[in-house]
Amino acid sequence: MSEILANLEAQALKLAPEERALLVHRLIDSVWENQSVEEAWAREVERRCVAIDCGEDELLNPTEVIQSLRQQIS
Repeated sequence: MSEILANLEAQALKLAPEERALLVHRLIDSVWENQSVEEAWAREVERRCVAIDCGEDELLNPTEVIQSLRQQIS
């Protein structure tokens, strides 16, 4: 890891969680400035919403999912 990257990471980790999330979003947007990617994600979000609304899929509790995943990898 470069020194610049290490310094940026150290500074970013000092931010509040909401600020870190905003930073992540901005960085991802700066890498993927491709309209087709944005359109594909919009279609996927719509598909998932429809699947949930009609009962084909269900929302999961994110805390429970993360706990389950952590148990599986430990």
